[in-house]
Amino acid sequence: METFELKKGCLIIHIRDELDHHRAMMLREEADRKIAREGAKHVIFDFEGVSFMDSSGIGMVMGRYKKVIFGGGKAFVTGVGPGVDRIFRISGLYKIIEKYDSIEGVMENLG
Repeated sequence: METFELKKGCLIIHIRDELDHHRAMMLREEADRKIAREGAKHVIFDFEGVSFMDSSGIGMVMGRYKKVIFGGGKAFVTGVGPGVDRIFRISGLYKIIEKYDSIEGVMENLG
């Protein structure tokens, strides 16, 4: 099950299992609510344990990226396994979203 946490202005989305159309829709709605309500500047997608992601997952990530980038924020991914990494590389998402080994690494970079 996905969980959300807010740390130092970052909305951290812990994604587990598979990121398919149904799950992407639920994540999108909840993430948008939390970004608006909590005023999160940045978003971190933690893909630890995600074994599958389809095109709707790419769309969900892109949409949240667009939301925070207009407010001067950034989007990051962590815990990316080989299958999801391949999708990120092929889709070109790494050109706009930074990849880190850990959430702590992102937090250190943000200062």
